[in-house]
Amino acid sequence: MKFAFSTLGIPGLPIPEVVALAAASGYQGVELRTHPEEPVHRGMGRRDRALVVEEFERAGIEIVGLAGYARVAKADVDEDQLRQELEELLSLARDLGAPFIRVFPGGGDQTADEADTLAARRLAAAAETATDYGVRILLETHDSHRTGKDAARVLGPVGHQQVGVLWDVMHTWLGGESPITTHGILAPHLGYVQVKDIASAEDKTPLPLGAGVLPLGECLALLDDSTWVCWEYEKRWYPQAADLPALLAPGRAYLEGLIREHRRG
Repeated sequence: MKFAFSTLGIPGLPIPEVVALAAASGYQGVELRTHPEEPVHRGMGRRDRALVVEEFERAGIEIVGLAGYARVAKADVDEDQLRQELEELLSLARDLGAPFIRVFPGGGDQTADEADTLAARRLAAAAETATDYGVRILLETHDSHRTGKDAARVLGPVGHQQVGVLWDVMHTWLGGESPITTHGILAPHLGYVQVKDIASAEDKTPLPLGAGVLPLGECLALLDDSTWVCWEYEKRWYPQAADLPALLAPGRAYLEGLIREHRRG
């Protein structure tokens, strides 16, 4: 299985240091948080994009995906601005060689049926651009659509191979859905998986992998060996959490141990 981490856990760190950290910690890939406060964002110029590609290629580290913030199920957004945001994310991913972009649902400002319909329409409209750019759009299990069942209500009507799902194991757990149920629903649409750990549903401060309550072993046991597993450590939102760099190598070792245990079983 291939392991990555998200730069959400190392806010603002320059790309050369991100790449060096991945190489030193034994990770094959990185998910790049794509935001104006980060080194990688939609407004990057062509030369800066090329430099990012050079850094990753030099170290043999892959860019797994771009974690964008477009909210495709949200009613209170400007349609033209959303289309532009999606196009810019897809263009950036193409230029960086990233196979995926992440989008959020964000449909809590309307009924579930309305949010499903809106998200499906917008994603279907963006699917052809995604095809042209060779990038896949992944709807994260998050906020208004936190379970596999929720996400499938959008993905089914879209029915396009360039639109899939990013499985955030915390959100499906918070939604009361078992890993085997989530995987059974999302497997045909799955892009990659985000893992993390927390103390409880009430305390979501990020913890080292294995120190919390999330069913990580159950999730990993369901995945194909080719699946990317990305540790999303939410340091940006929890500054009091321990710093990520020292946790990365032990975290990867923990995940590898879970996989070995499953295979022995």
